[in-house]
Amino acid sequence: MGSLGSFQQTKSLSDIKNKKLLHYHGFIDGQWADAASGKTFDLIDPGTGEKLATFPEMGAADTARAIESASKAFKTWKTTSGRERGRMLRKWNDLCLENTEDFALIITLETGKPLYEARAEVIYACSFLEWFAGEAERTYGENIPTANRNQRLVTMKQPIGVVGCLMPWNYPMAMITRKASAAIAAGCTTIWKPAGETPLSAGAMAVLALEAGIPPGVIQIITSLTTVAEVGKEICTNKLVKKVSFTGSTRVGRLLMEQCAPTVKKLSLELGGNSPFIVFDDADVDVAVEAAVMAKFRNTGQTCVAANRIFVQAGIYDKFATALSNTISTFKIGPGTQDGVFVGPLTHENVLTKVLTHIEEAKSKGGKIILGGSRVDGTKGYYVHPTIITDMPRGTITERDEVFGPVIPLYKFHTEEEAIELANNVDVGLGAFVITSSMPRQWRVTEALEVGVVGVNIGLLSAAENPFGGVKQSGFGREGGRQGIDEYLILKSMFLNVATG
Repeated sequence: MGSLGSFQQTKSLSDIKNKKLLHYHGFIDGQWADAASGKTFDLIDPGTGEKLATFPEMGAADTARAIESASKAFKTWKTTSGRERGRMLRKWNDLCLENTEDFALIITLETGKPLYEARAEVIYACSFLEWFAGEAERTYGENIPTANRNQRLVTMKQPIGVVGCLMPWNYPMAMITRKASAAIAAGCTTIWKPAGETPLSAGAMAVLALEAGIPPGVIQIITSLTTVAEVGKEICTNKLVKKVSFTGSTRVGRLLMEQCAPTVKKLSLELGGNSPFIVFDDADVDVAVEAAVMAKFRNTGQTCVAANRIFVQAGIYDKFATALSNTISTFKIGPGTQDGVFVGPLTHENVLTKVLTHIEEAKSKGGKIILGGSRVDGTKGYYVHPTIITDMPRGTITERDEVFGPVIPLYKFHTEEEAIELANNVDVGLGAFVITSSMPRQWRVTEALEVGVVGVNIGLLSAAENPFGGVKQSGFGREGGRQGIDEYLILKSMFLNVATG
């Protein structure tokens, strides 16, 4: 394996230069707020297992108060022009970019991802602010020809209202902007529910949003860790909330759908994935390895579209496994603040347990560990050695459930038809990767895969201009692209009688 760090952070929150970014509270009705109950929870650094900060454990009562404030603010915010909202979003973008290093350090300390990745997340997050700043004044309606010559028919798009934005912990800044910037651009007000593992990022984003001129009532932040279920239920059942956008597991997504049903809320759900990564015999091995590393090791494998089931055609299987192992064996493991670290810790202990369970089950059924395969000893952080498993047996939990960690299971296939069948043999369909030099095959396989996004000879799937989302039990709705703002708009038609008057 590659070198191991000393597993001590080289930086801390005291190294944040712009101290005003650091807030250890929720944000309700324009004020930094504690929980009505007085309860708190600790934010843990996954790289060291030590406490970073303490935050209010907010509940249903706090959430209801935030929703009321957002509803009140919507009455005026919806009347601002798209151009006004766009200017504020552009200013927000500029302020965030000016604070890239501070944001990157906050993200690294919260999630464990290496600083170079955290910097990339800041740039990625800001791209949504810039994108939706432009889309804010492009919410066009239509003039529709009518069958009756005495009538005219036009459509218009209007903001839907108060939006609940329920974010995961793996991309704490980017998941805020991917949801909230589209909603705010549309003229909606927002309730942010950041993950309990990453509340610092949300507070820092809100500080700069306010500085950019976005009115306080447009953004509300509810922080919670153990009370997340009651907070989510209040957002889903409260009649003042008109739309809920959620990124997370399929299990929780189903629950939110049930809770939103009585009030018939509009939903966007980006749920679990189990992305296939298919390498054909005609692939360039160097391209395949580079794409596999990018698709698997971003955020230590904790991404919704991480390459999870790696299918390699028989003719190139051994060559690919060797080349991939040689590359991964050089990776340095350690806290994200250390120079040269490529693989950071997992974000919390439950993920660590899940990853080790996947590894042990594969071994028990005949899988061969050719690299890694265990937890990194001698640290309180949540570290796992990057792992490659060859001769993966069929029927393991990895086929049914995404591992969400730095584990690469290699499955062998023989024909294109077999690869497609294996890739589609799951209940989810978010992302997929196809590595081949054949252009006809690129089209055939992409069209046949039951997913929302396909990367061909590349290990990345998301960009601000791309309408990202899944099919099957990976959810519905799209984030990004020109379609992203439509998720927060309602379409209204107006019939006009022009025969008289």
